[in-house]
Amino acid sequence: MHKYKNISSPVIRRLPRYYRFLGELMDIGVTRISSRELSDRMGFTASQIRQDLNNFGGFGQQGYGYSVESLYTEIGHILGLDHQYKAIMIGAGNLGKAVAVHMSFEKRGFNLIGIFDNDKRKVGTLVRNIPVTDLSELESFCRDNSVDVAIFCVPKTATPEIADRLHTIGIKNYWNFSHYDISMRYDDVIVENVHMNDSLMILCYRISDENDFPQEKMAE
Repeated sequence: MHKYKNISSPVIRRLPRYYRFLGELMDIGVTRISSRELSDRMGFTASQIRQDLNNFGGFGQQGYGYSVESLYTEIGHILGLDHQYKAIMIGAGNLGKAVAVHMSFEKRGFNLIGIFDNDKRKVGTLVRNIPVTDLSELESFCRDNSVDVAIFCVPKTATPEIADRLHTIGIKNYWNFSHYDISMRYDDVIVENVHMNDSLMILCYRISDENDFPQEKMAE
């Protein structure tokens, strides 16, 4: 069981933002910062920041604030970024290539070790210096390499069959770009869905609406 299993989902979803911002502070040489200074820089309330961080223990010191590097390291540990889970990608099309090439997997807790496609023209080509493997070899590769996570970069219609194959061999953690709701098919999986079209439509709404659409708040 995860040490922080009872922490609310909104708090967990804010941690990557803290992690990213603290990394930026380290890059410019900031060594310590108070919750008030974090509030001023990030646009969140100081009380919300303290409340969020207190869920994971006492990181700050009265009159000193937070050590930027220590807090950055601890949040990375809480997020599990030091695990290096073995990941495979299904789909070597334009989306799959973009995700494979531009994502910093190793800095985010994962090691991309395999890429699969059923297009014979793609099989054998290199993406991120990883050879694309025929999808027919999916099960044997996963068993031989103890894969932890599958990344879906395939059309929605292709996802159910592939999910069935992965679930059958015990792979139940998915990063899903396919717009197919895998969690509705299985109740024992961990899925993080990425809906870029939804995000784009929200942007369209915010631009189109005559009323000012509120920015996301930390308390949400």
